[in-house]
Amino acid sequence: MRGHRSLPVVGQPQPERADAARNRQKIIEVAARMIAERGADELSLDEVARVAGVGVGTVYRRFGDRSGLVYALIDERERQFQSAFLTGPPPLGPGAAATERITAFLHALVDRIVAQQALFVLLEKGGKGNVYGGGPYRVHHIHLATLLAQACPHADAAYLADALLAPVNACLIAFQREERGMTIGEIKSGLAALVAAVTGA
Repeated sequence: MRGHRSLPVVGQPQPERADAARNRQKIIEVAARMIAERGADELSLDEVARVAGVGVGTVYRRFGDRSGLVYALIDERERQFQSAFLTGPPPLGPGAAATERITAFLHALVDRIVAQQALFVLLEKGGKGNVYGGGPYRVHHIHLATLLAQACPHADAAYLADALLAPVNACLIAFQREERGMTIGEIKSGLAALVAAVTGA
């Protein structure tokens, strides 16, 4: 029908205007390049706007603050990670025993954080890292609590999920690697021992 416009679907994000989508992509590309060249601590929204050729107000309206922009930079990898543990091959994905999947999940989460460690450290130091009850943490917690309920039917799965996620944060991992000289393998080995102690495996 001529002039027909589709109605919005409840619960679905509204499509971006083409110019807004172009600006968003430009801003993300500029921010990613700046972080690669200078590190996450030097990221300035005012400078990102200038280099991207957009108004400062556009950047702030779109992303809110520096943490919002950093979240956008890690968002694609987070989607890939969630797809892997929800529908990918075992032991990270379905098909393995619950305890084995818990260990695989925590190990994969370590890799996930290390791959973008500077960005995660920036988020955590900004007070917007693991926002309990929202963002990726909520998805990770639900997934882990579901597996823990299978592995430990009589335990408080929600609490144990928080307890197992607590040591898997960028600031602690950075400290363990830089100050204590621990390898990624040693960190993962410690998490595996923690899972075994919690689940009685």
